[in-house]
Amino acid sequence: MAAQAAAGVLPPAQHAGGISYLSGGIGSDQSAAFKAAMTRYPLSLEFARQSANGNEYLANVPVKIADAHGQSLLSTRTNGPFMLLTLPNGHYVVTASHDGKTVHRAVDIGKTSHAHEAFVWPM
Repeated sequence: MAAQAAAGVLPPAQHAGGISYLSGGIGSDQSAAFKAAMTRYPLSLEFARQSANGNEYLANVPVKIADAHGQSLLSTRTNGPFMLLTLPNGHYVVTASHDGKTVHRAVDIGKTSHAHEAFVWPM
């Protein structure tokens, strides 16, 4: 029952080629639903910036995913601080930018693995 309630709070999935993804997490209900769903997706991404009061979640972050050969598979902007992705097994490079600073992360997606990357930009 709780899983059904959480699923109702999540936005619908979007698709780009072989990648299915959803993005959001604005508001406490949706944020909790994203956190609860993270382990059900091969890749989860989180976006924040450091502030004097701790980390502040970010939205509207440009995100790109490329395969091991550098071919672009996804280019989008987040609708909140979380992004959950389903993509084929393989090696990928995730690129995210905020305030003129770009961060690249290599991720490996396997049959039984779950990858989580938190992108936190300094003040």
